[in-house]
Amino acid sequence: MKQPIRIDFVSDIACPWCAVGLSSLQLALSRLGDAVDAELVMHPFELNPQMGEEGEDLVEHISKKYGRTPQQVAQAQEDLRQRGAAVGFTFGTRSRIYRTFDAHRLMHWAGIKGKQVQLKEALLQAYHGEGKATSNHDILVEAAQSVGLDGAEARSVLQGGDYANEVRAEEEKYQAMGIQSVPSIIFNDRYLLTGAQPVEAFEKAIRQILSEA
Repeated sequence: MKQPIRIDFVSDIACPWCAVGLSSLQLALSRLGDAVDAELVMHPFELNPQMGEEGEDLVEHISKKYGRTPQQVAQAQEDLRQRGAAVGFTFGTRSRIYRTFDAHRLMHWAGIKGKQVQLKEALLQAYHGEGKATSNHDILVEAAQSVGLDGAEARSVLQGGDYANEVRAEEEKYQAMGIQSVPSIIFNDRYLLTGAQPVEAFEKAIRQILSEA
């Protein structure tokens, strides 16, 4: 008999470790198979809420924000590629980092339409796999259409500023809970795991949570 579990995944599309973490989590759920009935819900977090529409050079941004040298950034990118490959996510070449507020608004709408996880995957692939600008409305509409959402309705959401208040409220909620880094994954409103955990760590945690339910 399947046991229900709610999984709240707090993340940012611009976060490469969120791409790794989501892929790792989904692999863990697939390994658990019929043992679990997972409700997976995406929640917004902005790593760079003040970033301009045009974005910033990726290496310059990381060097300025985290004090890393270009060589350290390159090594980190290689580490990401290896971690991603291990869980089935292929990182491409990314030269810029973009703001994600509009993408989060579209994600909120996709949740209403029952396509939130699919759109999240498409946006992560567009940015981290193909280096596309996730602040660009055409790119966002393209991602929405790729998962079966209506392109005209998606564009209307983006142009009209829909769900801005809802996204900000969610961001404030999780910040107030003390979440300062992503991905942060909350199970059954009680248990928190942070970071791009290995598949085995997610699987072990879920089994433990289900045994205590």
